[in-house]
Amino acid sequence: MNEKPNLLKIYLQLMKLRVVILLQITAICAIIAHDMMVRSGELSGDRTWINTLTSCSYTIIAGTLAAGGSNAINMVYDRDIDPGMSRTRARPIPSGHISPRHSLIFGITVSVLGSSLFLLFGSWKAAFWSMFSVLFYVFVYTIWLKRRTPQNIVIGGIAGSTPPVIGWIVAAGDTIPESLNPFDLGSPIPWMLFFLIFFWTPPHFWALALYRSGEYAKVGVPMMPDIKGPERTLKESKFYCIMLFGIGSVPCFWPKAGLPLAWAFLAGALTLWYSISVWKIDPNQKLDDNGRMAKAFNSFTRSLGYLAWMFVAFVYITAVSKENVWIMTFAFLGIVPIINLMFTRWKTFAGRKVKVLNAE
Repeated sequence: MNEKPNLLKIYLQLMKLRVVILLQITAICAIIAHDMMVRSGELSGDRTWINTLTSCSYTIIAGTLAAGGSNAINMVYDRDIDPGMSRTRARPIPSGHISPRHSLIFGITVSVLGSSLFLLFGSWKAAFWSMFSVLFYVFVYTIWLKRRTPQNIVIGGIAGSTPPVIGWIVAAGDTIPESLNPFDLGSPIPWMLFFLIFFWTPPHFWALALYRSGEYAKVGVPMMPDIKGPERTLKESKFYCIMLFGIGSVPCFWPKAGLPLAWAFLAGALTLWYSISVWKIDPNQKLDDNGRMAKAFNSFTRSLGYLAWMFVAFVYITAVSKENVWIMTFAFLGIVPIINLMFTRWKTFAGRKVKVLNAE
């Protein structure tokens, strides 16, 4: 039997920090990109690097608490199905490391604290979208949609798409319109980033569902591959990939957004790289020794790299000068496959090393 971890480690497991960190990275990218556009004169305002660092710091703290708290509440509600899936059976509650009541109190406390911090820092719109995300994830996705419809991931993805919006609001500060409309942020860019994550979410999670085919159905969660079949799942995944191309083309139909045309080219190239992995998924592919679809897993892992590269590219394109933007765009696209190859080889080497250590 595994030794019970200390309480701090249990809390961190409840918060699903690996997922939360990815979300906060998108918020940080939005802050940095906003401030780069201010310094280049594309947006109004006066932002120093100290302002940028301060905004990033409290966004990470507040955002991690809010998102982590909602994840803890999610684990409380899902404690009846988590033991039935290999991916979730080791979570703190099914493992007996913490009680559901204790987890619920912790989740509510930190999620309210996180959203309140945004209000304390003087941004009611950031606080609004933070609390909206918590409530949407808990009540709309976890309690209402997750066990009722195969579109659970699509609609539920709204909650996970707000971090860059929140980051942008924090960076914009007093330049955000004072209207009571929380959607009025004075720029289409934060909403472009919102829809980037929103359209990315379905093919990302459906690839995982295809790879782990049958696990969700076994515990009563109606994922798209189990309800509509792999062919329909792939058809809808391809639709969302096409929508991702549309997100990248914002400068083409909205020149006043302040993004160079090179962004459309850069985003399009990265989206093509990711979309190829979706098109390669074959529902008739022979399953591996564990009964799983290898190409679906390849698409799932590439989708993580794609989202990371898209946000890095977004920051990059706002940082380069207009005079050199096309040269720097092609340079960026030349570096991406090199870094991807290095990362792949590192993972292979690390995996072999772990196998050797386990054998010893």
